[in-house]
Amino acid sequence: MAGARCPSRVRLMAFLTLFFACFATASSTAQVPLLMWSTDGLPPLASPTAGHITPSDQFTAYLTSAFGSGPHTVLLFLQDKLSKDDFTVFGGVFGNKQDSAFQNLEAALRSSSSSVTLPALEWSGSSAIPALLQEKLGVSPLLVDADTLSHISINTADSNLLLVNLPYCTGLHKSCKEVLHDNDEVIGKVLNIMKDKNVPYTAIYTGLQPSQVISETSMSQPPAGRSLLQTVEPTVKAPIMFNETGGPCIMLWAQNLQVSVSETWVDLAAETPSLVGSRCNGNSSLLVLTYETGFTLSFAMSQRFYSVSARNWSTLDSVELQFSGLAASFIGSRNIYAPVEYSYHCQFVTSFQDNLLVPNNTNQNTSHWRLNFTDFQIQGFSLANGTNFSYANDCAGFFTPGIWMGLLTSLLMLFIFVYGLHMIMQLNTMDRFDDPKGPSISVPQLE
Repeated sequence: MAGARCPSRVRLMAFLTLFFACFATASSTAQVPLLMWSTDGLPPLASPTAGHITPSDQFTAYLTSAFGSGPHTVLLFLQDKLSKDDFTVFGGVFGNKQDSAFQNLEAALRSSSSSVTLPALEWSGSSAIPALLQEKLGVSPLLVDADTLSHISINTADSNLLLVNLPYCTGLHKSCKEVLHDNDEVIGKVLNIMKDKNVPYTAIYTGLQPSQVISETSMSQPPAGRSLLQTVEPTVKAPIMFNETGGPCIMLWAQNLQVSVSETWVDLAAETPSLVGSRCNGNSSLLVLTYETGFTLSFAMSQRFYSVSARNWSTLDSVELQFSGLAASFIGSRNIYAPVEYSYHCQFVTSFQDNLLVPNNTNQNTSHWRLNFTDFQIQGFSLANGTNFSYANDCAGFFTPGIWMGLLTSLLMLFIFVYGLHMIMQLNTMDRFDDPKGPSISVPQLE
């Protein structure tokens, strides 16, 4: 997203912008963001993939490795509510410190020896994080603020859990940006006190529960330039993933999963399905999506070895739609295929236009059922990357109608150019010239 070098603060802003905007998810699971940094260093943690929600047990295991031995002093900045959108909307403009609501937080992340950013941590209750830290450190949390912290003595020989409560804008007479800016000032004061006391610490900034960002409609002037976490990016839905023993084995993602059974289209992509009945093995995969509205979609895939290409290929054999005790089956044409190491992607997969899905049901009650999948991608084998699709084999051919039109137009222009050049090269100059203004040439006739 340019190759020019930029100041460290701008790089940090760009990182946070991409991190929180690209990892937005439409999952129904409640989640809160969590920022963690330390003056001593933290164990490495792989960055989550797009749309991934970090499970609470994974975070628990990470805290075990981070606080496994020795005493630790932990600062827990616990805000009443917090979500990814708070960073997205109230961040600030690149390079303009006056517009950022998180100046001290950004400075702390820049100056720390290591940091961990979890844009979507599974939320299991308002007391989950304090209770988890109390369990790992073996001490009860001590509620402090900037004033009381400056007057207490911290014994670094023992573990300490210092809790700083921060408000949110709900019910207050200040705007959300002003409240977050005040909270950031509190964070800055607390960190400066810890620095003056020369106490090493690990800080965590998260929320008691997810928040609903309140949009600020009154703006004195339109924002200029590229903004830090200010423009809300379209949310990226998490792919549907079926896990078997040993990890995920089937993944599906689509912008729209539209079905029509009574001349009315229903988009199932907006619902969260149950995966009961799904299965996978080395030769076949079956993904069963059961929705609360009564629809059931089943995707059957298989793989086999083709000696001509000397490799295994996977195919989408059929798609079955069930509703109200009736079922309609659609056969995947030979165009829905990919190397077994790849995923399959197509912008439009329908049962009534491109014949990628051919109806295979003569039942009169289901003869008018239709499927329409937009931006469809599926993979049933060789999910080596865990939560990521492999390289996609796209259904669009290389020579599209636009490319053919461009080639034919170019050939026609080339023919006209060559023909004109050939005509010019055939022109010859005259070997004799007659001056029309001079006396005419008279040839005497001899009798």
